[in-house]
Amino acid sequence: MPKSTPDFPRRRFLGATGLGLGVLALRGYPIMAAAAAHFTHGVASGDPLQDRVILWTRVLPGSGHSEAVQLQWQIAQDENFMQLLAAGDARTGPDRDYTVKVDATGLVPDEQYYYRFICEGVHSPVGRTRTLPAEGVEALSIAVLSCSNYPQGYFNVYKEVAQRDYDVVLHLGDYIYEYAVGGYANPLMQGKGRDVRPEHEIVTLEDYRMRYGLYRTDADLQAVHQAHPFICVWDDHEITNNTWKTGAQNHNEGEGDFDLRRHAAVQAFHEWLPIREQSSVEDAIIYRSFHFGKLASLIMMDTRLVGRDEQLTHAMGIDTLRSKLADNRRSIMGETQERWLTNELRRSKEAGVQWQLLGQQLLMGKLNVPLFTDNELPIEHREAIVNGRYGTLRERARQGLPYNLDAWDGYPGNRERVFDAITAHGNNVVVLAGDTHSSWAFDLQNQSGDAVAVEFATPSVTSPGFENFMPVLTEEQVQAATLVASPELKYMKANGRGWLELELSAEKTVASWFFVSTIIEQQYDVIADARLETYAGEHQIKV
Repeated sequence: MPKSTPDFPRRRFLGATGLGLGVLALRGYPIMAAAAAHFTHGVASGDPLQDRVILWTRVLPGSGHSEAVQLQWQIAQDENFMQLLAAGDARTGPDRDYTVKVDATGLVPDEQYYYRFICEGVHSPVGRTRTLPAEGVEALSIAVLSCSNYPQGYFNVYKEVAQRDYDVVLHLGDYIYEYAVGGYANPLMQGKGRDVRPEHEIVTLEDYRMRYGLYRTDADLQAVHQAHPFICVWDDHEITNNTWKTGAQNHNEGEGDFDLRRHAAVQAFHEWLPIREQSSVEDAIIYRSFHFGKLASLIMMDTRLVGRDEQLTHAMGIDTLRSKLADNRRSIMGETQERWLTNELRRSKEAGVQWQLLGQQLLMGKLNVPLFTDNELPIEHREAIVNGRYGTLRERARQGLPYNLDAWDGYPGNRERVFDAITAHGNNVVVLAGDTHSSWAFDLQNQSGDAVAVEFATPSVTSPGFENFMPVLTEEQVQAATLVASPELKYMKANGRGWLELELSAEKTVASWFFVSTIIEQQYDVIADARLETYAGEHQIKV
């Protein structure tokens, strides 16, 4: 329990906060009693290696003044901290929004640890983490998450993952969303306390900090961080919708210089997530690798921000679009990261690692628009469907154009270069993806039709899937037609909020999809759906 300070009443703290720290520094945390310090948003760990792990928390000074804070961190083998293994000092302040990150070293491989922070005699919650194995690992269990939009529903998926046993959790982006109140929000959640703060679209550093702070007040998000080490990458909504390296679809007139917004978003991401910072905010490099003994290398990529050329649009016309799609110089990763990926694959294979996992944001598989005939459409809605958005998409598909130009389908030359690198330097590659809010499994083939790798994509934590794509058709109709239209696609679930579970052994990788029955209420059931396997040496999904 926090140590209270009777001679420092709550009224005095709040008054000082208004003049010193500022009410915004609370970031949604309700000060209920005076204390010497306040741990406002739980604890987290991330980016584990064999001998170290990042520890995270946020603490406000009990004085209520805007000032630096000194604190200690501890790691133990037991949750009562009777067997203390490592400890050290840390410092934070307003320049980091009072967030704390420690790279705790001197640990041993493949070990579970407990950690906590102490400030002025006040203890943080106790977190649990794990280091990566070095040798002899026979199995690996990973939960894969993405797309957690606060006003769309409760974070029941986070709650469930927190209660399960995983070696590590991957979050593939869209950890927060940038929209204003009512923008991309679920009307069924009105009145349930899920409105965002600030109320406007986030643009400045203060805005991004407030939005992360709001998300991190969620008890289920705190619980999943407290239970597991995270490995994260951003997608677009950590900055703004459909970002590329120098702009974004949702960066509009009146929102200032994009570089300033990008800088603010990257800084807040580094402050609020337990990621090991390996470059300047300006460079914004988050691609990095993790190694699980000889069993697997996890290669985390950035297909969103650091090197992406601007997305193509269907509005540019068929001939222009075809010409630009054929331009092999275009990249979703950037030349520097492309070379890095090739080297990481080579290094992993030469080390004798069995599996290479590519953790990244977007679908790499070739996804085509389902081509319903007019007779397959409900007669009462046929005209509206054909003349509406689907009719436009169907016409593009008939012209041989990709469905989603924001995904790898919009960068086919870069995709083929990645396939070449996998063929030359990979052992057994499994691509992981988020972004779409739906569930997918692909056999990935190069232009010659050769089997290269497999891809498994996780559903969203709360963001909607295909519900609004063609609401007059059943989910089963959409799924069946999409499978027919996309030969490499082996599994699809259009709707449903949940997560992807990976279980690896030397022989095979098993992908399982789990869903919660609702995000509108906090009582839910868990529904197990598909379970697919890929065997070492086959480079395709076993059917």
